[in-house]
Amino acid sequence: MESAPDALLGDLFSRSPDLLFIASAEGALRHPSGGLREALGPGVEGGARLADLAHPDDRAALDAAWSTLLQGDAPVSFSVRLRDGGGAYRRLSCSASRSSDGSAVLGSLRAAPAVAPMTEQELSTLRLKARMLDGLAEHVDPLTIWALDGDGIYLYHDGKAVAKAGFTRGQHVGSSVYDLYGATPEAAAEMRKWYDGQVRRGRGEAHGADWDNWLIPLRSEPGGRVDGVLGVSLDVSDARIVEKELRIQLDQIAAQQKVIRDLSTPIIEVWDGVLTLPMVGTVDSIRTAEVMDSLLAQIVEKRARFAILDLTGVEVVDTRVASHLIQLITAIRLLGASGIVAGIKPTVAQTMVALGLDLSQLNTQRNLRAALNYAIRSMSRAEGASLAPSPAPIKPPAP
Repeated sequence: MESAPDALLGDLFSRSPDLLFIASAEGALRHPSGGLREALGPGVEGGARLADLAHPDDRAALDAAWSTLLQGDAPVSFSVRLRDGGGAYRRLSCSASRSSDGSAVLGSLRAAPAVAPMTEQELSTLRLKARMLDGLAEHVDPLTIWALDGDGIYLYHDGKAVAKAGFTRGQHVGSSVYDLYGATPEAAAEMRKWYDGQVRRGRGEAHGADWDNWLIPLRSEPGGRVDGVLGVSLDVSDARIVEKELRIQLDQIAAQQKVIRDLSTPIIEVWDGVLTLPMVGTVDSIRTAEVMDSLLAQIVEKRARFAILDLTGVEVVDTRVASHLIQLITAIRLLGASGIVAGIKPTVAQTMVALGLDLSQLNTQRNLRAALNYAIRSMSRAEGASLAPSPAPIKPPAP
């Protein structure tokens, strides 16, 4: 039973020429105004639900707006098409607010602003866009273009790549993307995120091909809610194959270059505890740095006592390389080994002197043979000294 204030308010609404209504929280029309009955006909009588009068395509938006209204205290405005007595749908703008006790909804309807007819220039631009879209779909071989409405229903599905995925062009039109690809709750939830207004791009594999995908939100009005999604899918399978082959070739080239570097700077253990590094050709800064890393690692691994740098085959070095060689000899000494430079050519010697570096600690030999003899003699003397008997202690004379 209605309360007295509710009945009085309903009586006022029933006589109002405006498009007003009082509805229950469930959306049933309790008191449509006289103007609303005149505009929509007898269908608003008898507790008809507002959602039942709405166009099928607008019911989801209406339910969402109604739910927002019931969950908050602020008024809600939305656009909806309602069926009149003749069966035609009229687009109306609705403003509604919830009663203080939450049991009823008070709303007003008004005709939505009429859409201005398109000018000839706008029609020409629209036709051009349609031709451009058809041209892309018809002639760009690895491309698929598709569009969804606000409920995830395919409105467009075309492109030459559609056949590569095993479908006919336009096959998905009228189908739900959730039914086709939302088999799991996680997949369906991810698809619903497409309507959050963010442009997305990603790669994925489907239907036996690799795809580069763009997901673009669509709005009927600038700044309005997202009511559609444009999808552009590019078949990049061939490019991915080429990319993999190129990566394999690059890896092979890198491996070959490493072999060449190792062959160009071989570290040879010519004697127990003696390493030699013959350097041939052009010596630059990069090569010298690689030599330093390899030689120092071998000294530690082999526990070498001498490292001979054979420069017999080197004709020219620049000032930076000469400085690196001095640093290499110093690093060898820090590891507890001795560095020997053998076979220095006159031009190389001039470069090293011109640097003004301290060469007093640099052990140089005429050639590799002389350097090897020096290393062997040094080790023999050291071993002989370690094997010589210690002198017997002198006993003090007896008292």
